[in-house]
Amino acid sequence: MESEALQNLLKSVAIGHISPAEALDKLKHFDFEQVGDFAKIDHHRSLRTGFPEVIWGQDKTSDQIAEIIRVMRQQNSVVMVTRISPHIYQELQQKIPDLCYYRTARICAIIPELIIHKNHGIIAILTAGTADLPVAEEAAVTAELCGFQVRRLWDVGVAGIHRLLSQKHIISEADVLIAVAGMEGALPSVVAGLANCPVIAVPTSVGYGASFGGLAPLLTMLNSCAAGVGVVNIDNGFGAAILACQILRTAGRLARFNGEN
Repeated sequence: MESEALQNLLKSVAIGHISPAEALDKLKHFDFEQVGDFAKIDHHRSLRTGFPEVIWGQDKTSDQIAEIIRVMRQQNSVVMVTRISPHIYQELQQKIPDLCYYRTARICAIIPELIIHKNHGIIAILTAGTADLPVAEEAAVTAELCGFQVRRLWDVGVAGIHRLLSQKHIISEADVLIAVAGMEGALPSVVAGLANCPVIAVPTSVGYGASFGGLAPLLTMLNSCAAGVGVVNIDNGFGAAILACQILRTAGRLARFNGEN
């Protein structure tokens, strides 16, 4: 349950619009809610972490996903499902007509008519190549659905370093950078050498055989000689976006604290 929804519920009790018994009924699933025999929805997560639970779509059936969405949308303004293939989306659309699909990012979502950048800070996302776009778009869409402003900079890998250097203003204006790369994974180190903000490195499984399905760029990023680089798992655009959002949310909380003092 989002904090705003909880506040509205308590106000309704206070002014007598609903009874304590009705409020209790609404709160009985406060921690989690059972969905069939296959899922437990964590309604309390947004209060704990600032972001609602997200559905991992891969390996779930369309029926399971649809049922989880129906339960989650009762409590959350945005419901998000990752790793959705086009054919699963087609099945889901028949069950939930207002479901949006971000094909490149492989994300489905129930969203308000207008996504508002309600949180301060700019997340810039860069890719080494076009083949890294699915992972990068997963990060971009996730951050946007979390209410953050995103700037995209695609195909600026080290094989043509002038492409990156010509866009240095995007790097300098960002508050958090996400660098997505396969092959040898050198892009995050170069970006971190130019940036004055945190850099989140995302290795992808793109590359020839010796890249070992993303292991080679993962090791390159972990061994980066540039300071201020954090690394997430292979192809984990979602995790990179959530980390970037948490960094900015923490910065905002500290700014408010310092302002009060």
